[in-house]
Amino acid sequence: MRILITGAAGFLGSHLCDRFLAEGHEVVGMDNLLTGKIENIAHLAGHENFTFIKYNVTSYIYIDGPLDAVLHFASPASPIDYLTYPIQTLKVGSLGTHNALGVALAKQARFLLASTSEIYGDPLVHPQTEDYAGNVDTIGPRGVYDEAKRFAEALTMAYHRAHGVETRIVRIFNTYGPRMRLDDGRVVPNFVGQALRGEPLTVYGDGSQTRSFCYAHDLIEGIYRLLLSDFNEPVNIGNPNEISILEFAQLINTLTDNPGGIVFQEASRIKGDPQTRQPDITRARTLLGWEPTIDLTTGLHHTIRYFQERV
Repeated sequence: MRILITGAAGFLGSHLCDRFLAEGHEVVGMDNLLTGKIENIAHLAGHENFTFIKYNVTSYIYIDGPLDAVLHFASPASPIDYLTYPIQTLKVGSLGTHNALGVALAKQARFLLASTSEIYGDPLVHPQTEDYAGNVDTIGPRGVYDEAKRFAEALTMAYHRAHGVETRIVRIFNTYGPRMRLDDGRVVPNFVGQALRGEPLTVYGDGSQTRSFCYAHDLIEGIYRLLLSDFNEPVNIGNPNEISILEFAQLINTLTDNPGGIVFQEASRIKGDPQTRQPDITRARTLLGWEPTIDLTTGLHHTIRYFQERV
């Protein structure tokens, strides 16, 4: 296949490039490098099946030649990024998705949207299934990301129903691994960075809020299977093993031999921070034969080694 991946220089986009190239496909990577890093794809320079285009997908997209698939992963994805770039986040979720879908329609290509567990907001249903409509604060600071992704899902399904575009939607839950930025504000790089510097880990509230962490390579496998499936509606891809933030902090300190301990601060820094996050992956198991295989401790060992070279 010949595949366009937007957001190709991002954390997940770069791993997707690696996977599709490893399978023998041709990849056109596109990124404006607002939050993506060229270092993430530097190892692909000169690869005969990889082309990189620096471009902002909120403008009309033109790709010469055929395409078999378009994977739309362009977007700020961490709270620090989408709070710094709120309008750009809304534009890439709306205009960017529209342009990427336009390319898929013109090329008669399959389209896969990177959506997110954030479309569930601070959920009132636990764990979250794909038919749960969510509990989202549309005007809160996180709304720029949540609503951009919700609109992107609606637009994707509209192109499927109105134009017959073959669409796939992956709802990505907390993912971690090499190529995350130390300064991206998410809990894994925050905790690992503090631990490697010998600092106390900062836990907001009492640490009882929960997350479910999926290693990047597991997630990429799920996305790859979803693209090749024949299912058009959203599919949760994530790890259903839930852990409290306090337990997670203790695990990071143990794995890094960090003497700094833990400090507690009041509440979350960001209004609307979800208190629970756990995917129901019944649909992924049933339709894709997928579930995560890399346990948290193993995945963290790989991630910590990556960050050790960057602290």
